Amino acid sequence: MVLRRPRRADPALVWTRKSEATSGADLLAVGLGNPGPSYAKSRHNVGADVVALLAERYGERLRPGKELALVAEVKLDGKRLVLAFPQTFMNESGRSVARLVKRFNVSELDKLLIVHDEMDLALGAVRVKAGGGLAGHNGLRSIKAWLRSDEFSRVRIGIGKPPGGKEHGVDHVLSAPSRLERRQLEVSVEVAADAVVMVLERGVPAAQNELNARQV
Repeated sequence: MVLRRPRRADPALVWTRKSEATSGADLLAVGLGNPGPSYAKSRHNVGADVVALLAERYGERLRPGKELALVAEVKLDGKRLVLAFPQTFMNESGRSVARLVKRFNVSELDKLLIVHDEMDLALGAVRVKAGGGLAGHNGLRSIKAWLRSDEFSRVRIGIGKPPGGKEHGVDHVLSAPSRLERRQLEVSVEVAADAVVMVLERGVPAAQNELNARQV
């Protein structure tokens, strides 16, 4: 499946089947977050931290692209890994992701891996997931709206529930964690980066079986 240009009246990019799909990225890993230094250390930006770490690991640098994102490409054992951090705000992530999917010829949604924070997971937990619900995440909601599908894969990084209940969710995700929490999240970012490589090399089911079985 590849993306076909939508009609002008259609605000979303639509997935359609096409026989002559061109070769593209083996995996497009998109780390969600908000751009700018004021958000850099927030819980909401742990997904962006993962793609930045991966670029650094492999001697690459995230650079501005035409797809409203910072982008880097890595070759691992002959496979093409594209790393991206959308420069839209979180609730507009789909605008960038749709352009990235088109540019890098991501022909199957299991080759799109979204790395994001999740309040429904305990702080520090890392899980791989194939498709599924949105867990109230505005970035995922935007991506689903633009792609008209939620069947993309995910690496989920737990940031824990906000003290005082879900009504404090916005403050929780946009605030910086404590020093102790930051240390836990730094470990989680390392684990999530390993998970991205695992998905590239072995696929989502194998990554789920290995990573999700670990105790956190």
